[in-house]
Amino acid sequence: DSFPNLASLKVHFSTIHAFCFSLLREYAYMKNMTYRLIEDERNKINKYSLLKQIYYKLNNDYITEEKLDNLLNIIGYVKNMMIDIEEYVRNNKVDIANLTDIFRQYEKYKRCNNLIDFDDMLTISLEILKNNRYLLDKYRNKYDFIQLDEGQDTSKIQLELIKLLAEPKNNVFIVADDDQSIYGFRGAYPQGLLNFKKLYPEGKLYFMEKNYRSSKNIVTSCNKFIKSNLKRYDKNIYTDNPYYEPINIVKVKSPAEQYDYILNSIKDKDLSNSAILFRNNLSALGIIHTLEKNKIPFYMRDRKIRFFNHWLVNDILNLLIFAQDTSQMEIYENIYYKIKGYISKKQVNYAKTLNPNSCVFDRILDFPGINDFYKRNLRELKLDFKKLSKLRPADAINYIEHILEYDLYLKENAIKFGYTYDNLSSMLFYLKLISEDCENLQEFLGRLKYIEGLYTNSNRNKNAITLSTIHSAKGLEFENVYMIDLIDGEFPSTSSIDAYLKGDIDQLEEERRLFYVGMTRAKKHLTLLTIKNMNGSRKEESRFLLELQKCSNND
Repeated sequence: DSFPNLASLKVHFSTIHAFCFSLLREYAYMKNMTYRLIEDERNKINKYSLLKQIYYKLNNDYITEEKLDNLLNIIGYVKNMMIDIEEYVRNNKVDIANLTDIFRQYEKYKRCNNLIDFDDMLTISLEILKNNRYLLDKYRNKYDFIQLDEGQDTSKIQLELIKLLAEPKNNVFIVADDDQSIYGFRGAYPQGLLNFKKLYPEGKLYFMEKNYRSSKNIVTSCNKFIKSNLKRYDKNIYTDNPYYEPINIVKVKSPAEQYDYILNSIKDKDLSNSAILFRNNLSALGIIHTLEKNKIPFYMRDRKIRFFNHWLVNDILNLLIFAQDTSQMEIYENIYYKIKGYISKKQVNYAKTLNPNSCVFDRILDFPGINDFYKRNLRELKLDFKKLSKLRPADAINYIEHILEYDLYLKENAIKFGYTYDNLSSMLFYLKLISEDCENLQEFLGRLKYIEGLYTNSNRNKNAITLSTIHSAKGLEFENVYMIDLIDGEFPSTSSIDAYLKGDIDQLEEERRLFYVGMTRAKKHLTLLTIKNMNGSRKEESRFLLELQKCSNND
């Protein structure tokens, strides 16, 4: 009723990518050519298989799924931020061998074969509009006004495209919340919003500061909390909603106590209006395991996790399987250098020439001229694996970690593999947790497969609690919100803290925005949980909790 003539207007609704794709098709038609999209894994030629082939060709090794994800993120970031791959490599810690060459070959192959991925839609469209006056004028004249929603999630190149299309009228209306820009790893460019008056000197800024969702205590505390960020528009968010209850900060000793607290708290809550949020999807494993054991229905928004195929998980499973049959040389040669013993590759290769049905350690003991030091190590290892074969899985994992000294391997190699030791130690914790009720290896393997199925196939139903990363919960709201695993090094991450200590505040500010987004999903009840110990390691509560407590104390 407020806009009676709206129906008669020819309004075009589109994502930026969809707009660019239509532009590419029109350009291709003009040039009598065809662009082929390579985003679908089901197609014979797709970006995933192409990058795998290029990686193998340059490194003579297969790329892991985790590294492939990282590679795709880097390619997307470079293109969306409009920087050279060399500049990225200079300014970032990179754990992908021959990254620059991989990028160059990937781009060359696509260009020679008229193949495009989603990022190419943006880069090629910008190139077309800059060099084809006919199409630029056509689209400038086609749209009198341009409205951009969720402007905080747009990248540098997307803002450049919009600026180019809007000229010379500059009839642009951007709806955005700079405090909710949380996709920097994809190339989101909040600085573009902060530069709005530079880009559009005649533009006007309007602050919509009234919150309709959350209780007054949540809004007041969150408003004060986010003011710690320096790179933002200064706003004062308020609400007419009443006070309900203070934000509940809960400090427990262990993850088990954290899960018990949540179980007790949700007993009288409407599960369909409740959510458990976390920084990383690894945190979901413990809560899924706990909810399933207690027959509490849940819905998992994020379906993608690398945990079940991770090299660390494979290492542990291989060690457990090898313990059941120590003649399995194909397993041992992949793990011997990750545990104690100081066995050499030459000794392993010699053992491969002997009876394949005999114990690996007995074979190595036959190595010509082997000294007493190695003999003691081998006999000790043989006894270790014999003992390991009889332990319950949870105890066996602990034995591998400490007695076989797998934890030393993790400590020495974590940074090389792009992790912190705490990250990898957390994975060991979740393996122990999942295996806690298993009596033998087969039960453990079955439980792992079952939890993986729950993770990837949980269904939304009317009375299920929602589990989600904060990124995936953006835009949602719940009466009751629990944010878990709020510890320094996890949230904020170690890399953000390190960058901050070196003078770069951008990563930490983005994580503070992410924390803010998580808290503002709550309408009435907001509970923030931190733990003091995980897998035998002491943890410090998130610095964001300390900031929030200062805000609350000043209320």
